[in-house]
Amino acid sequence: MPKIKTNKGAAKRFRKSGTGKIIRNKAYSSHILTSKSTKRKRGLRKSTTMAPGDAKRMKVMLPY
Repeated sequence: MPKIKTNKGAAKRFRKSGTGKIIRNKAYSSHILTSKSTKRKRGLRKSTTMAPGDAKRMKVMLPY
């Protein structure tokens, strides 16, 4: 059985936590920041876990 290739685009954007959950960064933090509140921008800095349905597809893309 050959090895599964890692999706390199996904590898640059997501990572696995110690428990195997997928960690992602939040969107909407790159431009037009003047119209967003300081509280909202501060929250966007933090990473979060991916939704279970999406995480299932990511585990195929990030096998290792």
